[in-house]
Amino acid sequence: MRTFLDTNVLVYLFDHGAPKKRDTARGILMSHGAELELVLSTQVLQEFYVAVTRKLARPLSPEYAERAVRDLARLPVVPASVDLVLAAVALSRRAGFSFWDAMIVEAALRSGAQELLSEDLQDGREIEGMQIRNPFGTVRAR
Repeated sequence: MRTFLDTNVLVYLFDHGAPKKRDTARGILMSHGAELELVLSTQVLQEFYVAVTRKLARPLSPEYAERAVRDLARLPVVPASVDLVLAAVALSRRAGFSFWDAMIVEAALRSGAQELLSEDLQDGREIEGMQIRNPFGTVRAR
């Protein structure tokens, strides 16, 4: 199954303050190839770098974060484009998403993903045949 990963899934890979969520995120990455074909966007890579270097209780060094971005960029990446931005604007207006969430959803749709894994979007919502799913469900931070 082609699965688009939102930024928060990747950030939890490095979040020592949320061990259960970290384990869940690692399980998702370990399923890559066997069960899941993972895909990202340039927006996800950008947000990831900022989050892991500035927002974690124990931030990554810029050098380590850059290596992580380079490793993640080996996955298929949907690039930002004017067409993607305009489609996100339209989706935002039509479906009530914030612009940035609409960018994620549009990138996921363009990637051909059947599911979008995100903690920030409405779990269970379906958009154009793609299912949004919160992989963390009721997992607590500690």
